[in-house]
Amino acid sequence: MKAFLRKLAVCFTAGSIIFVTLSSANAALPFFSTKKDEVPSLAPMIERVSPAVVSISVEGTQVSRQQVPEMFKRFFGAPDEQVNERPFRGMGSGVIIDAKKGYVVTNNHVVENADEIIVKLTDGREFVAKKLGADEQSDVALLQIEADDLSQVSIANSNELRVGDFTVAIGNPFGLGQTVTSGIVSALGRSGLNIGGFEDFIQTDAAINRGNSGGALVNLNGELIGMNTAIFGPNGGNVGIGFAIPSNMMKGLIDQIVEFGEVRRGLLGIQGGNVDAKLAEAMRSPSNRGAFINEVVPESAADKAGLKSGDIITSINGNDLSSFDELRAKVATMGAGAKVKLTIVREGKKQDVDVVLGDAGKPVTEAKDLHPAFEGSVLSNGQDETGNDGVVVSEVQARSPAARIGLKSDDVIVGLNRQRVNNVADLRRLVEESEGNVMALNVKRGSSTIYVVIRQ
Repeated sequence: MKAFLRKLAVCFTAGSIIFVTLSSANAALPFFSTKKDEVPSLAPMIERVSPAVVSISVEGTQVSRQQVPEMFKRFFGAPDEQVNERPFRGMGSGVIIDAKKGYVVTNNHVVENADEIIVKLTDGREFVAKKLGADEQSDVALLQIEADDLSQVSIANSNELRVGDFTVAIGNPFGLGQTVTSGIVSALGRSGLNIGGFEDFIQTDAAINRGNSGGALVNLNGELIGMNTAIFGPNGGNVGIGFAIPSNMMKGLIDQIVEFGEVRRGLLGIQGGNVDAKLAEAMRSPSNRGAFINEVVPESAADKAGLKSGDIITSINGNDLSSFDELRAKVATMGAGAKVKLTIVREGKKQDVDVVLGDAGKPVTEAKDLHPAFEGSVLSNGQDETGNDGVVVSEVQARSPAARIGLKSDDVIVGLNRQRVNNVADLRRLVEESEGNVMALNVKRGSSTIYVVIRQ
């Protein structure tokens, strides 16, 4: 009996020590709360962060074009194509990342083709949002609302994430209203999902469902680590496999939209693939992961930095790479002109290489987001024949609004209402500031200068 009591005393003492230790740890963590110290809770963190997570509803018209058979055109005088318009409504989520400027980040697929975007806050207020820009391939869009007393969420360094870190997802699943779920980081650097053109996803088992798109994935400090984007589920519901765009990737794209009015993709200039154990052994690489270079494009950023075919890139800016797709996504979203440090393995030896990324040269600004009259055109920053900066019209669809106002391919917009236009950001700002019913575009067409008039 005495031996039993001694064991019981030891267990009780150990239990007391564990309890005290946990209580002390909980007290040190701001997200643990509590009216009773023995009951930890994430409620304080959620209460602080949730006002920065919004619900988004959209309305728009989906346009589909179908080529008309030649026989109908010949005998019935039918047009070249048949245009069908179908109204749609949708819902999603968003995150306020700048309270003063009213910046709201969400997924491009949430607001794509929307004619009206309504942002609803947790306090019940609703605002019509303006779309400042988007990147379809990375599925990121930036909205802006004009409102006072907004909350914002801090953005964490997603490069510091580890598998096993706790996560909390906040969004508007199925239009039910703000909902909070929790989980962990299940994997990092996920790609090959065919969700977007550039994939470098955080995988989490925090429940994500339809309507969560564009919502927040935060850590236990309430900092944004990712933007919920997609789920993997046979029936469209949550099965514990969700994906989020890392905060660093999102921030890089948003910063470019704010500064330039478009995304300027970085370009390394290599062709290659993933590294496996056999390739690593053949190339004497100490790591079985990374990006293998098959070919270096002449005169590219990689060529200028001295990269060679046969090199294996194992890390970028000190962060290990798991695949070629991860490298591709990180480079593309860093932006043209960004300086990066690559760690490579060449002939079995590691070395660092500094690279200044080139410009992928693919315009990604949606012209219709600037003004409906530009719909059907592709706009990008560029120069006219004399080297002056402006907005290049690289494509104009037949019978589109842009074609109807008189824009043509290879036009360069250099002014609006007698004010200079150097880039897409200038054009966006001047369109927004225009107060009259008529806007006059100053356009360079070859060696001639003309005016294209837009009537509101």
